[in-house]
Amino acid sequence: MGSSDGPSGDSFGPALRPFTPGPDTSREFRAALGRFATGVTVVTTQTADGPLGITANSFAAVSLDPPLVLWSPARAAGRFAPFVTAEHFAIHIMSADQRSVCEAFVSDGAAFGDLVWAPGKTGAPLIEGCLAQFECVRHAVHDGGDHAIIVGRVLHAAHGDGAPLLFAGGRYGAMATVG
Repeated sequence: MGSSDGPSGDSFGPALRPFTPGPDTSREFRAALGRFATGVTVVTTQTADGPLGITANSFAAVSLDPPLVLWSPARAAGRFAPFVTAEHFAIHIMSADQRSVCEAFVSDGAAFGDLVWAPGKTGAPLIEGCLAQFECVRHAVHDGGDHAIIVGRVLHAAHGDGAPLLFAGGRYGAMATVG
């Protein structure tokens, strides 16, 4: 790490624009968060009305023992209730060539149309062609402000090789193959 010139912000250089997060700076806060490149996932569950999915980049590993992962759906999402109440769900780490799949699930939770998928051991829909799959049972749901934090205990998992789909600054991208 470099040295600091103090709390004035001068050490941040001219490229950074300091701000205080709050209601009046929510766009700035979102823009700052968007500088962090993330992987892209599609989370799926089975409902009484059929399979349901949603694109999410708020995925993280929590624990190896027990195996726990988390993701965070927005409370304003129309698919919020089915996911926070789902006993089982699957998280898919998407490959670079699955951008169209991710885009479909951004706007349509029933975007399974021509998609190749099958029910997993928990009944949650499993999408073919992704880099990894985690079949989970709901472990906990926590308040996360305008999102919920859903923690899943991983019951079954699989992974393969390939280039992951990335998201940063409101745009999709890719990197070299992992594996």
